[in-house]
Formats: sequence, C-alpha cells, structure tokens
Amino acid sequence: MDALRAGKHVFVEKPLAIRLDEIDAVEEAVRAAGANGRIAPILMVGFNRRFAPHVVRTKALLETLREPKSLVMTVNAGAVPPEHWTRDPDSGGGRIIGEACHFIDLLRFLAGSAIVEHQVAAARTADACVTISLRFSDGSTGTVHYLSNGHRSFPKERLEVFCGGRVLQLDNFRKLRGFGWPGFKSMNLWKQDKGQKACVETFVAAVREGKPSPIPFPELIEVARVTLAVSAAAKA
Repeated sequence: MDALRAGKHVFVEKPLAIRLDEIDAVEEAVRAAGANGRIAPILMVGFNRRFAPHVVRTKALLETLREPKSLVMTVNAGAVPPEHWTRDPDSGGGRIIGEACHFIDLLRFLAGSAIVEHQVAAARTADACVTISLRFSDGSTGTVHYLSNGHRSFPKERLEVFCGGRVLQLDNFRKLRGFGWPGFKSMNLWKQDKGQKACVETFVAAVREGKPSPIPFPELIEVARVTLAVSAAAKA
C-alpha cells in the first residue's frame, strides 16, 4: 500500500490479502493513487495459471463459442503438516486463501464473466478438503475440488471444460486434449509450464510500454473477496 500510494507499480504474490479490511485498504490505496487526474499504478497479483500456454489456448478456443461453460478444476493438493505456515491463519491465511485462490481466479478468467454466487462444502478432515461452487453472470458454472486427502501418484491439477457439445481436458499443465473440437485434438509440452515466467514478463511489458494491467484491478478485488468468503464458509 505504501508503494501504491507513492505511485509505484506493484507485483505481489498471491494472496492479495488475508483479511477483508486489507482488501478495503488496497482498494483505497489504488483509488487514491489514481485521484486528481493521475494514472493509477498497476497492481498485479501472481495468478500465473492464466498465462500458462495451455490456458491461453483454452481461452482462445472457448472464445469461438458463445454458450455458457461448465468448468471443473480438481486439485490433488496433498496434505501439509499442521505447523506449516500455509495453515497458519495469521501468516498464510489458510490453504483456501493461500492456494485455492489460484483456481478461483483461473475459472473466473476462463468464464470471462463476474462471479455472482458461490457456495462451499467442506469435508470434516484435519486439512483442507473443499468443493467450491461458482456461478457466473453469463450462466456459466465452475467447480473447484481442492483436496488434501488424495495420493501423489494422481495428477496434481486437472481442468475440464464442457461447452457447446465439446470438451477440453488439461492434465498437470503438460497435456491438453480436445474432444469434439474441429481442427484441435491435443497440445503437448515436454515440460510443465504453469505460466510463471509469462506472468512476470507480461507485467514488466505493461509497465515498460504503458499498457493496461494484465489482470484488470476489479477482477483481482472480486477474486480476493470471493476467496475470503469461501474460506470463512468452509470454517463455519
């Protein structure tokens, strides 16, 4: 917030904030930095999966259709010890805020419309095992299964998209398969690429060239607020 108030561009790792009052403060800092005719600095959160090559291709394919999408993200997150910082509510905010935010943002990006409703069902396990249901303003739906009780031999991240009688399936950011897509069957990479490098490069290019933020600020705030609400509901 100090950097934003000073008019500096900011790249921050996820999560943007771990409490609602912090989100309010960030919003106010950006608003103040852009007051009186000034151009607000870019605030970027490291939601790298948006920039992964397979996701870029998925987004391009989906933009050829004008129908609601059904998005399913399964995350075989694995368990972490109770003393791990990600499970500390004061330092990491918990695993939903600290990691599952990635997947809420990813589905928001692919849906291309605002989240208008969210629900959560949490298993009574020691570590996070939750199913997050999202509904978007265009009629699309999204489900994130964030699970700590699986086996590491199973793919860690699997994305499935159903739309217009077609299906896309992405496994571990290495292989994307298309079912029913004219002219597209698969996209494979020798090495996993979750978009970390492209995420940073896009931010740097936006700063250098005076372009808009790679992720619109309202989307960052939307995802942050939904993530905190989902985390609170999972604990209820």
